[in-house]
Amino acid sequence: MKKITRKLVALAAVAFPLLAANQEPSLRHEANRLGLLVGAAVEPAHFSEPEYASTLGREFNMIEPENAMKWTATEPARGRFDFAPGDKVVEFAEAHRMKVRGHNLLWGSYNPAWLSSRLTSSALREIMHQHIARVAAHYAGRVFAWDVVNETFDAQARLRHSLWYDQPGIGLAGQGTAYIEQAFRWAREADRKALLFYNDYDAEGLGPKSDAIYAMVKDFKRRGVPIDGVGLQMHVLKGAPPDPTSVDANITRLARLGVEVHITEMDVALPTGAGGRVLDPAALGRQAEIYRNIAGVCARNPGCTAFQTWGFTDKYSWIPYFTHFKMGGGLLFDADYRPKPSYDGVLKAFETVKQPPARQSR
Repeated sequence: MKKITRKLVALAAVAFPLLAANQEPSLRHEANRLGLLVGAAVEPAHFSEPEYASTLGREFNMIEPENAMKWTATEPARGRFDFAPGDKVVEFAEAHRMKVRGHNLLWGSYNPAWLSSRLTSSALREIMHQHIARVAAHYAGRVFAWDVVNETFDAQARLRHSLWYDQPGIGLAGQGTAYIEQAFRWAREADRKALLFYNDYDAEGLGPKSDAIYAMVKDFKRRGVPIDGVGLQMHVLKGAPPDPTSVDANITRLARLGVEVHITEMDVALPTGAGGRVLDPAALGRQAEIYRNIAGVCARNPGCTAFQTWGFTDKYSWIPYFTHFKMGGGLLFDADYRPKPSYDGVLKAFETVKQPPARQSR
């Protein structure tokens, strides 16, 4: 590490003090008591904002980059790697005694323009191998867990068409989850110790999509494919929230296969008006109950080893942009970093568990 970088890390540690065990209440304090990781997705560009950094350091013991380790950021041109944004996330975490989840090594969406179907299958296979090898090896020993493959199943539990699978694919089209398996094997070659996760949305409770993921994990474990966990994203954007009993059952059956489960990207969107104002104040209470239910499931179930939200302040949430500003207010802190009822819901869920379960996390 360059001398100037070391100085910046040291300054960050002074400017944004580490959470002490006697600073309560906080999500971090309660999660530590439970042997649980509590995290948030982050953008390193905001670390220079004092309230952003201090809230992170106080409330969370794990962070994950929203975009800084995705393909567009890490390999913007073929063979040209840029680890600077991701390194900032790792440096912040190390200065604040946090763990880092890596997100992600392979996804069919949001890739740089140079990755296209004009490439041959053999070229794509080599590109995919080299990318996973370079990125995972760069962060070996500093990123404790990776979302190796992200969002490959559709709502009907079929494999999505993608650049990596069949458009044109890496030569394994029509062979089911073989290309996913290959990604996990290459990730393990690059980092022998990191936990390797499959991550997806709308598969939190029991149903066709979660059944397909369960079947894949069961097959991988039976054949010795290196998979250590499943990430359940938990975006609640519309419709009924996930049923806690169903989520608990899904976590339990996955854990019985010998994998960990992380809640990886939770947020609960609310209808909003001008300036991001929540239209129905009573909705904040319902939102808090959803958070409390899911956080409670994770806190009580030994198979769930991490609870994470996709961001932590409404100031920088992805939801308004994704919904054309019809929804928002989905996180634990408002735009001024004030804790919301949703924060209290998660905190109470953690506090309610007096006897922590024996978790299997490494």
